[in-house]
Amino acid sequence: MYEVIGAIRSRTRRVLWMLEEIGADYTRNAAAPHSDEARAINPTGKIPALIVDGTVLTDSTAIVQFLADRHGQFTFETGTIERAQQDGFTQLVLDEFDSVLWMAGRHANYLPEGERIPEVRATCAKELARNMVSLAPHFEEQEFLMGDVITVPDLILAHCLDWAKSAGFEITEPMLRDYAKRLRSRDAYRRTLAMKD
Repeated sequence: MYEVIGAIRSRTRRVLWMLEEIGADYTRNAAAPHSDEARAINPTGKIPALIVDGTVLTDSTAIVQFLADRHGQFTFETGTIERAQQDGFTQLVLDEFDSVLWMAGRHANYLPEGERIPEVRATCAKELARNMVSLAPHFEEQEFLMGDVITVPDLILAHCLDWAKSAGFEITEPMLRDYAKRLRSRDAYRRTLAMKD
């Protein structure tokens, strides 16, 4: 049994989606970021966190990869060339999508008002568009980042594309729109989407 800490409208959704995909039992505490409940689990107040056998794990990507490894699903075996390629895609998605979206979000909503730079959004939009153009051809002849097998970076990329859309950024590439639609059609994704805090 796992315990997930975190509100659904955050990177916590990645963890919940993975748990739904692998069919693991879990409970959830929908603590908001930086709330007293979140800080009681993770002193930084960041979410998500996952409690496993009394140990707290943090960072959505680390948690999702841990679950994939532990349950032998959505991942290639450590030490293989395929796993190195998979990890490369994970880092690419984090660098070129997640970090850009987080930068835009921080300057729109999270930094103290005096530290926000509204012009950052336009720069982030251009960077996202360039990164989409670069990644889209990858899906010309395959369904997922690693070919015909869904893996951890697919869940993270699909979440980032949802995040981009909800933040008002255009998904400029038709192949990426089709890819996101395929991932959203999964039963586990739909169950996660239906969750409320």
